Amino acid sequence: MKNLTKTKWFIFGTYILLILATTLIGFVLLQNNNTLKNIFSSFFSVAENRSFDYRQTIRVMHKRPLPNKDIVLLAIDDASVEMLWDKYGEWPIPRNIYADVINYIETQRPQAIIFDMMFIKSVRSQKDADKYFIETMNKYDNIYTGLNFDNQEFEVRKPADLPERIKLNIDNKSSVNFKNKYNFTNCRVILQELLNGNVQVGLTNVRRSGDGIIRAVAPIMIYKEDYYPYLSFKAGSDYLRLNRDNNFVIDSKKNIIVSDTKVPLNKDGETILNWYGQSGTHTNIPFYKIINEMEGKNINKFNFKDKIIIVGTTAMSLHDTKSVPIQADIYPGAEVHATFINNLLDNNFIKKTERWANLLIIISVIAIVGAIAMFSTSTLFAVLSTILFTIAYLFISYYTMDIFNLWIPVVFPVIAIVLAFTLSLLAKYLMKSRDFEYQYKLATIDGLTELYNHRYFQDTLKQQIEISRRYNQPVSLIICDIDFFKKFNDTYGHQAGDAVLRQVAQTLKKNSRTTDFVCRYGGEEMSIILPNTGVDEALLLANRICASVSEKPFHLTPLDTAPVTISLGVATFPDNAQTPQDLIEWADKGLYYAKEHGRNQVGRY
Repeated sequence: MKNLTKTKWFIFGTYILLILATTLIGFVLLQNNNTLKNIFSSFFSVAENRSFDYRQTIRVMHKRPLPNKDIVLLAIDDASVEMLWDKYGEWPIPRNIYADVINYIETQRPQAIIFDMMFIKSVRSQKDADKYFIETMNKYDNIYTGLNFDNQEFEVRKPADLPERIKLNIDNKSSVNFKNKYNFTNCRVILQELLNGNVQVGLTNVRRSGDGIIRAVAPIMIYKEDYYPYLSFKAGSDYLRLNRDNNFVIDSKKNIIVSDTKVPLNKDGETILNWYGQSGTHTNIPFYKIINEMEGKNINKFNFKDKIIIVGTTAMSLHDTKSVPIQADIYPGAEVHATFINNLLDNNFIKKTERWANLLIIISVIAIVGAIAMFSTSTLFAVLSTILFTIAYLFISYYTMDIFNLWIPVVFPVIAIVLAFTLSLLAKYLMKSRDFEYQYKLATIDGLTELYNHRYFQDTLKQQIEISRRYNQPVSLIICDIDFFKKFNDTYGHQAGDAVLRQVAQTLKKNSRTTDFVCRYGGEEMSIILPNTGVDEALLLANRICASVSEKPFHLTPLDTAPVTISLGVATFPDNAQTPQDLIEWADKGLYYAKEHGRNQVGRY
């Protein structure tokens, strides 16, 4: 039993190593084959992103995390567009309207007013309105506006030079490479008076995942080898830092250090957003209500003191909408900025586990599921335990994101669980087959000669006689005995006697047919059951075996050899006997006849 247990552990260990080796080989092949790598990465990336969406949706259903009440979205929604169109007779509205709103809100001392808009050169000639707007924007130090980078051809638009004041100084101590996805060659310039003035400028660029959903944004982007901030990163970092300079450090763990907050980045410089709910979750005030309040039409006035106000379009007709993970909800760009700032203020970004951690997770689930399948006494118990473990892992993946904001993989580990369980059952089946064969061999094979043992001989002889009787076919039996066997033990020792037994047994097997049953009858006696064999054919085989033994030198020790002979007796059913015992007795009589008449021959009674 101890040997069986060792064998079981050996097979289990070999199985685990085989799976790990296969995983590593597959990983290496994928790294060296771009086509396979792209197919594999695309499938698992989409599936894993979907698992992220489900986890985020469940969190939102449980109202976690809660949005920051100091973030206010001043939304130009469908109702506001209609009201403004009716009031001013055009869209876009004259920019002096924005200037009036800024002046009105600034009386309450907000933390920041962020325009998720690009104020480019006006299509209409409204110089007075633009002048008033520019003066108002530059009058305050907490006004932010957007800029957009692209890769437009130089023939269409020449790349502009941007002022030094909006550039970032980045001390990148990590492996993050922004150039992979966020390196731009051109930009769409906003009003020069804003670029060169007192207004804070940030980028509005976002990139969707392959399925068209925004899950992450880049806080920093590159244009003409210089670094520039994402609009909400600029506003949020200014809010958290007293000095408001443009110097940032990215530590070796790929975190942007912003005061006491760490913004985690992936290898491409993106940070994964933690979503707060459906569109409108943050405090949302329609733009037209501010116009009404300014005109004294609202009784209950809004409180903007110490608030971060994001002004942006949310109207579907203005087409500034994005798909986000929350039940494939449609988000305006301004709400994406609100989500980023909320994450930054609450230190609430999602961090994805590194590759080494993912590999460790996969190894762990393979080992656990392999152990469940291999060591369970019941297949049903193993199946139920594996299902429960899978469900438990899914819960762990959810609560890890919910509590620790950590995105651990789901798809690959679940696939690994299924494969590990399937391969474990297969390995277990093979191991049981091996155990069965081992037990069967112990029960039927003689350990010394590796011939069938006496019990097997008795059962097989009885079975073959029954078959012969049913189909009216003969069956023969040969019993042989090693001549003067005691002499080998007395002269050379019992080890020499064992060597003779083994070599005689091998000679019998070598000269027998594959359909014959060669057995150790007992002591130095051996037997051969010959199915469907008559007396003449049995005598011919017996004589051939007798000659083969006598002609061969037998090794008694590494240095000593000696001649060995055997005596044989032959009997046939139904010619000589009708029962197994009578057949054995008849063959024994032939054996004794051979011994009495000089040995080294075949006797027939």
